[in-house]
Amino acid sequence: MTRKLIYAGVALDRVAVARRDDAWIAERLVDPKARIVPVWRDLNLFAAGDGADGVPGAVLLAAAEAGPVLAAAAELAILGLENSTAYFAADLSGLDEAAAGRLADGGEFRDLRQVGALMRGPEAALLAYARGLMYWHRRHRFCGVCGEPTASQCGGHVRRCGNAQEPHEHFPRTDPAVIMLVTADDLDGRGPAALLGRQSRWPDGMYSTLAGFVEPGETLEEAVAREVREETSVTVADVRYQASQPWPFPSSLMLGFRARAVTTGIEVDKRELQDAKWFRPEDIRRFGEWGTAPPGANRLPRKDSIARWLIETWLAERGA
Repeated sequence: MTRKLIYAGVALDRVAVARRDDAWIAERLVDPKARIVPVWRDLNLFAAGDGADGVPGAVLLAAAEAGPVLAAAAELAILGLENSTAYFAADLSGLDEAAAGRLADGGEFRDLRQVGALMRGPEAALLAYARGLMYWHRRHRFCGVCGEPTASQCGGHVRRCGNAQEPHEHFPRTDPAVIMLVTADDLDGRGPAALLGRQSRWPDGMYSTLAGFVEPGETLEEAVAREVREETSVTVADVRYQASQPWPFPSSLMLGFRARAVTTGIEVDKRELQDAKWFRPEDIRRFGEWGTAPPGANRLPRKDSIARWLIETWLAERGA
């Protein structure tokens, strides 16, 4: 059985209508049950060290005790409600490291990608949501249409520019990207195989599924076929959707697919990939882990990625 996708499954009502009401949001902020999710320069706040079970613990601040954090936040956005508890993201990126450390009050700001695979799904998803929304705010301080400064509206889910003649509204951006496991049913008469590639900037020996951004004017299925053909010259058919994963690193939605290879000869575009190869299930079972494989060994992608999920799902179907 394959693991659930990390960063998916935010257990919140996103209150799309209520968040338009500033008075309602103000009431939620003074509710003793409200919780603040701090973000500092794309890092999330965790308790110092991991718990006894090895699971990193996210620090969610009680709003009633988070006055200094709220005062220092450059942006504040409501994430939603769980039952009657409101969750807010607060961006502290304007602080220097020392000031951010003081507000952490014994906790530590850490890269979610380093610990996300160890966390319980809903909590990792909440942190990813906060991280992605705060990233968007920091990169949309000015209007892309007229250049006027923008201000947060609707509980942090809209930015509106100050153009007096024609104010423009901007909404959180998520860039769609396809990620695909290409398989051959019977490669060279020796059984099934999967096409994996690697980029030069990755850790030595790491191979993963192919991926790329969707271009204007194409369907998701067309993007899958194009990316595979461009990167490896392999032609595919039977493109089938598998699952999706929020990927706020920095601002993508990964749309996972499986595709069947029609051709199997590989010609790697060196501008895109360092290498690409066909691997049989028994080959992949011998891969090491991302952070612990010995030098020279092939490695699987990180456990928190949909790439890993696609590979494991395919292996599970083959009894691996």
